[in-house]
Amino acid sequence: MFIHEMTEAECLDALGRARVGRLGCAHDNQPYVIPIYFAIEKDHIYAFATLGQKIEWMRINPKVCLEVDECIGDERWQSVVVYGRYEELPDLPQYKATRIKAHELLQKHAMWWEPACIAEEHRDRPHSCTPIFYRINVTSISGHRATPERTEQQLQTIVERKTKEGWWASLVRRIGVQA
Repeated sequence: MFIHEMTEAECLDALGRARVGRLGCAHDNQPYVIPIYFAIEKDHIYAFATLGQKIEWMRINPKVCLEVDECIGDERWQSVVVYGRYEELPDLPQYKATRIKAHELLQKHAMWWEPACIAEEHRDRPHSCTPIFYRINVTSISGHRATPERTEQQLQTIVERKTKEGWWASLVRRIGVQA
């Protein structure tokens, strides 16, 4: 199996295909990870919730991360991690356009609202069912993928490197001699 670093474009493509990710937040040195439905556009990840632990914690500490993965098999998978800052989109005039955009992006996915509303029904303490739209302003993104063998592009890169460095450098690298 080979582990490859993903380009930013590959990471964004993986995020665009994903519907569910794991949101990580922290408060008082205690991490909290929970699955969320989300939608991405450019440098923003949009999501929806009702008031609960994750919203309370993100209000206190807006530094968050989101992880998505896709597993096709033991030797074929990918994982993307996004770091960013939580930004609540309150129901105020200055956020109207952004809230509309969030709603439009999220509603493209069936049942995007369901986890927040179902969670509300199962809580043993009273909570507001007021929708809270928020976004994560992406500050960095990285990803890795595994393949069972080297891809054609990787083999081409190896051939190009060997051609550029010449036979002597290739031999030295192969036997491990340091210059």
